[in-house]
Amino acid sequence: MPERNVVSWTTMISAYSNARLNHKALESLVLMLREGVSPNSFTYSSVLRACDGLSNLKQLHCCIFTAGLESDVFVRSALIDVYSKLGELHNALGIFNEMVSGDLVVWNSIIGAFAQNSDGDEALNLFKRMKRAGFSAEEATLTSVLRACTVLALLELGRQVHVHAVKYGQDLILNNALLDMYCKCGSLEDANSVFTRMEKKDVISWSTMIAGLAQNGFSQEALRLFEQMKLSEVKPNYITLLGVLFACSHAGLLEDGWYYFQNMKQLFGIDPGREHYGCVIDLLGRAGKLDEAARLIQEMEGEPDAVTWRTLLGACRVHRNVDLAAYAAKQILKTDPDDAGTYILLSNIYANSQRWEDVTEVRKSMKARGVIKEPGCSWIEVNKQIHAFILGDDSHPQIDEINRQLSLLIDRLMAVGYIPDTNFVLQDLEGEQREVSLLSHSEKLAIVFGLMSLSKGKTVRIRKNLRICGDCHVFAKLVANIEERSIVIRDPIRYHHFQDGVCSCGDYW
Repeated sequence: MPERNVVSWTTMISAYSNARLNHKALESLVLMLREGVSPNSFTYSSVLRACDGLSNLKQLHCCIFTAGLESDVFVRSALIDVYSKLGELHNALGIFNEMVSGDLVVWNSIIGAFAQNSDGDEALNLFKRMKRAGFSAEEATLTSVLRACTVLALLELGRQVHVHAVKYGQDLILNNALLDMYCKCGSLEDANSVFTRMEKKDVISWSTMIAGLAQNGFSQEALRLFEQMKLSEVKPNYITLLGVLFACSHAGLLEDGWYYFQNMKQLFGIDPGREHYGCVIDLLGRAGKLDEAARLIQEMEGEPDAVTWRTLLGACRVHRNVDLAAYAAKQILKTDPDDAGTYILLSNIYANSQRWEDVTEVRKSMKARGVIKEPGCSWIEVNKQIHAFILGDDSHPQIDEINRQLSLLIDRLMAVGYIPDTNFVLQDLEGEQREVSLLSHSEKLAIVFGLMSLSKGKTVRIRKNLRICGDCHVFAKLVANIEERSIVIRDPIRYHHFQDGVCSCGDYW
């Protein structure tokens, strides 16, 4: 072209950005400026998408400011998006707050930024600000708000958002967000209702539902749904197979899991990745095949990460393989030397085997590095408010009554055979101390508060930051039975649905 104007340059820059040829997009902007062609708002909106580093972004931000385009809606929206993707949420919010007047595109960008970065609280605060400013929520807004509800496990708020989403009918992205929210809030009835009504389902819809069933303890249903998916025109992807292997792992379906893992490439054209290996290592470990699990780790392509070794360490605790546990722990601490959970788990494994000198060494290492165990915390939503309970924290205004009711409940449970299992308490506590510590676990306090605060037929839904311990698992089963309640506990690994004295996990977690 003998002459190139802003349109032709912007077209090329946009094409490079869309093709993720970031260096070519940025290089084209430099050449454009050298030719004396001034970029416009569309140019900057396109080239901003090619920024994969903070230094490039800040230089571009200066150019935009110099050109007087910082107030353009699309440029501002692109700036917010890119700062957010680079984890610079403070800068993203600063740009947003500089707006003289709002625009729905920019509101959607900032709400989406916080929702995607797992800051659900700020996303919901911004949504409230948007509503007060007189804007109506559209599909993109509702999708982000649902993501925030998912992060915070706010089922009741999610249901309210669902009411607003109904007018958009069969919007696929919005329905997928609803599906994900219900699955991750532990409401499989609602999730199944959304899934059944969806006229169009893509691979995300199927994968979300399969993973949701698996994580909530309904592994056989997950595998049956996978069979239905194979009969549809939708081809399984990497995430779908991860959900399938997760289902096998958490139900002890060794043969099924091994079959799918071994034949992923042949059947579906998918190479097994680190996460797939992790599921199968978990499956083998739970089944007591620790040597096979360790061998599979050695066969992995690429270096196994801390998550992979933690999976093996957890299996070693269950099956009391002390030597392999010590080896797995050392591998974890090479990459994550401040991981408190590994120290605690290894210490308790040693203590259960009466290896007190090793316990002392582990505790010395923790102290030397300044590693402190993260306290257990559980959250429950009651009347649109989140109540948090932390082990050893007595700040809740009703804590005295909660402790009194917990004591009464324990007496009733002991009458039907409950015995606190002190194996799940730090081994450096003694006798009664260990039992008292066990009885103040955060999920027990949250369960009792839920029983006190929610009407008889209402499900008690709890989210917690640490894996549920065996004693609290037994406690929840017995409480669900004698109180004739449904209790759902979501920990970082999976969801437990307690009803009629049994758990959806089948005591296999």
